[in-house]
Amino acid sequence: MTRDELEKVRAWANAKVAHGSDPPWAWYQYMKLREALDAIIKGMDSAETVTVPADSQPAGQQQGIGHLRLVRTGPPDSVPPDLDKLEVPLPM
Repeated sequence: MTRDELEKVRAWANAKVAHGSDPPWAWYQYMKLREALDAIIKGMDSAETVTVPADSQPAGQQQGIGHLRLVRTGPPDSVPPDLDKLEVPLPM
């Protein structure tokens, strides 16, 4: 979606909240929608202002960093059991 479309949806949600004729559960959903739209639009603003220097290298190619590796930091018995084999009691 474009920024203009997101702002139109935000204006619609603002109008629904301001009118107040919807049930309380709907008002709460409109408020959550407004908050989500505000966060997305703010993220779009900050993403537009980020500039990358032309001489920068991609991550992983700087200072000999070539790959990631998995490292265990605790004793061997601290490894969690297989989650696929765990039985979870379900409510009846």
